[in-house]
Amino acid sequence: MDETSGLHTSPFTWMRVGHWTDSVAKTGCTVVRFLGDVVASGEVRGGAPATREFALLEPTRLVETVHAVCLSGGSAFGLAAADGVARSLRAQEIGFETKHGRVPIVVGMSLYDLGVGHAMRWPGAPEGEAALDAVAPDFAVGLVGAGVGTTVGKWRGAEAASPGGVGFAVARREEVVVSALVAVNAVGDIVARAGSPADEIIAGTFEWPEAESPLGENTTIGVIATNADVTKTQCRSLAEAGHDGLARAIIPAHGPSDGDALVAVAKPEVETDMSTVRLLAAVAVEEAISSLGRAVGP
Repeated sequence: MDETSGLHTSPFTWMRVGHWTDSVAKTGCTVVRFLGDVVASGEVRGGAPATREFALLEPTRLVETVHAVCLSGGSAFGLAAADGVARSLRAQEIGFETKHGRVPIVVGMSLYDLGVGHAMRWPGAPEGEAALDAVAPDFAVGLVGAGVGTTVGKWRGAEAASPGGVGFAVARREEVVVSALVAVNAVGDIVARAGSPADEIIAGTFEWPEAESPLGENTTIGVIATNADVTKTQCRSLAEAGHDGLARAIIPAHGPSDGDALVAVAKPEVETDMSTVRLLAAVAVEEAISSLGRAVGP
């Protein structure tokens, strides 16, 4: 696929997205920046996560607001990109108020792309800061930022792997809006709803891969954002619903070598019921992943 597959525009005035991309080393990072007060929570379902500040997202923790989420390549090394985001926000006096200054709350999630480009190159603090500097209402998707070194379909063998990328989708019902930005580096295949171009693997026609075992380290990570009037605890529920969409779009999902993690962020503006916003979250994540192209065939 092309380096990028088009531009998208944030559906929210309070959300911006920026990338830093190393197209040679095939690694990068993506920053999602939130303006004003938002609430957030998240959930990890994969067996091998690489995360930063995720404990703060638990509904029982003190802090409710996050200021940015940093998605990065580089496995655990890439978590350092979030340091640059936090340092830059601190210089702008943005963060959680404490006695001795503001502390930016930057959640980090990393995926494993070390075997795709240069195994000794990954995003660090300067690259995270560069991605933050690049945030804008309009942003690229595809093989950019955290998605530049991603692949999918690896459980069918290394020769069957194909590019993943950063996908984005928006789901709406009346005034309620939910978006999903997902960097897809799955061991499994991307699949889609019946009737869509990527509909390759469906019940009744699925074939087990001939590869002896799932190959490599993986992870699908992303951010769900909404204008629904929800609490931090309910954001956790939205992250859970997003994982339902992930599991519909990727087969298999949430494996022992995946670090699948989603963060849900809300700026409460529109009243709705949780059934509606949960469904929209699942649909947005599924569509964001499925938008990345055809599944890897059996």
